[in-house]
Amino acid sequence: MHFQWLTAQLPTDEMLATVVMDASRDTESGDRAVAARWSELRRSLDRQGITREMAAVLEEQALKPTRASGPHGRLIVASAEGIVMDRLLLFPPRKDEAVLSVGPDVFALAREADDTVRYLLAVVDRTGSDITLYDSTSGAVGGQPHRESVEGGHDVLNKIRGGGLSHKRIESRVEDSWERNAEAVAGELDRIVGERRPDLVVITGDLRAVALVQGALGAQAKDITEHVSGGARNNGVNGSFEARVDDAVEAFRVKRRSTAVERFQQELGRGAMAVTGIDRVIDALRKSQVEELVISDAVAGPVSSLAETKVWVGDKPLELSMHRDEIRKLSSGDARARRADLALGTAAAQQDAGITIVYGDAVDLTDGIGALLRWDPAKPSGVVDNG
Repeated sequence: MHFQWLTAQLPTDEMLATVVMDASRDTESGDRAVAARWSELRRSLDRQGITREMAAVLEEQALKPTRASGPHGRLIVASAEGIVMDRLLLFPPRKDEAVLSVGPDVFALAREADDTVRYLLAVVDRTGSDITLYDSTSGAVGGQPHRESVEGGHDVLNKIRGGGLSHKRIESRVEDSWERNAEAVAGELDRIVGERRPDLVVITGDLRAVALVQGALGAQAKDITEHVSGGARNNGVNGSFEARVDDAVEAFRVKRRSTAVERFQQELGRGAMAVTGIDRVIDALRKSQVEELVISDAVAGPVSSLAETKVWVGDKPLELSMHRDEIRKLSSGDARARRADLALGTAAAQQDAGITIVYGDAVDLTDGIGALLRWDPAKPSGVVDNG
């Protein structure tokens, strides 16, 4: 699963502090509990060499309430310039963690992206639509969803009883108005999908208007659109409709994950476009060959099961190896040891690879990690298998 919408917000060549913590405040002692968790994270960052200025900015942010209810987590990223990301997590992490490194903790971002479905809700009637772009996790702390309304401008909207030519002409004008308004809504949805790249479009409202809008959508938007019944413009909050939207979002989340896992299993079974095990994954990353990393829940962390494993890296993100001498051949700079989870995550982001997290025993991953490949290593680079 690709998450450029997250990584694009962050510098990759600056020292960043990535904090993943339980931000739940549901008890009377909630504020004290969060403060205690932050104190532990602050001590960890101090040991890693964080500056006082960056630590102070992080502390101020971490102690601010999220205003979210129920158990939840928080992902905060800070640079020397200040806070660059602060997002809610659907669930508290198993363990809080703070990492100081060049570039972000990519596996932490992958965890957030795995939780998140960015969806566009379009509530339509025969005059237009109210459109809202949501993150299923509630998105940035303190942030607001993007909202806009579209009005078609064609106002012959109601059919009349009766007969004769006059009646038929009015009916024809009404149908034409509905279609033109639907085309205006569809055009706006197409534009937003192209610009904002949501994962899913949820459409609801007047059934006739829904059908007309869906029929007028371009291919890109149509492919990701799901109809959920029960919503209406100017109808206020409807709990049963919200539950149906939540179900649609969760179904999309599960399908997205299972699609990548099934493809990985098929390719691994063929012995062609997939590999597993840290050595083979590192080799594929070094060649910019990885389309999608597939990692276990334990590898995703926090704390990653690969955190204690060290790999050798050079001056560039793709200069990595399990062997120091190999880096000396690959890089003009000195070889240095780095946490495997951070090094592999950085290399994946560098080549615009996606990351899918596997839960339970859905697939057997050596070292908890595998990769779907862009091209078959048994064939020359760029050769496409059409069979």
